[in-house]
Amino acid sequence: MANSKIKPFIPLIIFAVMAIFLGIGLTLNPREVPSPLINKPSPQFSLPQLHAPTKTLGTADFVGKVSLFNVWASWCAACRQEHPFLMELAKLNIVPIYGLNYKDKREDAKRWLIQYGGDPYVASAFDLDGRVGIDWGVYGVPETFVLDKKGTIRYKHIGPLDYKSWQETVLPIVQQLQAES
Repeated sequence: MANSKIKPFIPLIIFAVMAIFLGIGLTLNPREVPSPLINKPSPQFSLPQLHAPTKTLGTADFVGKVSLFNVWASWCAACRQEHPFLMELAKLNIVPIYGLNYKDKREDAKRWLIQYGGDPYVASAFDLDGRVGIDWGVYGVPETFVLDKKGTIRYKHIGPLDYKSWQETVLPIVQQLQAES
């Protein structure tokens, strides 16, 4: 008999549990998803460069200097938002910026760089099928990785890099890593 008294409330209980989980999910910040690659050597790769297909860009290019590795694409709306800041950052010459052109068409990417004000990258690797991006744990663009002098991933920024995130988070990490011998 007690079972029959609870039965009408089962849909309400299920709804309440679902509402609680939805409420918790809405409070999470997707930019704070931790990367399992932090403090680990960057995944090995060697890809043709965007502008010079006979030359490659790969993991070995990051060794010996602190650098940024920015994942971008011409089809990415948030990359348009980020691009002017990357252009300014490149002019300051604080840290070399390397790019990973992700799941894009070569001509679209080259045209996009011209259309949006230039190329802030020392070089961009061309990742047509996105396999290198997957190895790096990329699940959306733009994403920016801070690499130490050994090529170890020390920080991952999800979303467009801007002045605030640069000043508050990324620049202090870069400066600390540059000061290390």
